[in-house]
Amino acid sequence: MPARMAPPAPAAATPSPRVAVLRWLALGTALALVALGVAWESWLAPTGRGSLALKVLPLVLALPGLWRHRMLTYRRLSLLVWLYVLEGLVRGTSERAPAAGLAWAEVALALALFGAVTFYIRRRLADGAAATRADTA
Repeated sequence: MPARMAPPAPAAATPSPRVAVLRWLALGTALALVALGVAWESWLAPTGRGSLALKVLPLVLALPGLWRHRMLTYRRLSLLVWLYVLEGLVRGTSERAPAAGLAWAEVALALALFGAVTFYIRRRLADGAAATRADTA
């Protein structure tokens, strides 16, 4: 009895120019957030021995998924980014300069990352719906 083979996966369509721009924006803000977190906790305004620099590890782990247009990565990152917003808000209102300024920069970058990720998801879904409508017509 021959085993049934799964149908071939559809070829990945090249992303639209808007999606490509949003991916670069998401990658850039994620990298900037990683750089800010490492620099902040390592030498700009360290708290303790710099072990808080590990807080950027989830962002580093998300970078390959952002690069490869993995929708699940974008969706998860849209939820994860709020932890960075909250940390920035707490530390921005409770610490003194220069840590407060770095915290507000973290909030701005995290909100920019959320916007890029959200618009990326919406654009990809809209492009997919348009392609489905075009295929059925």
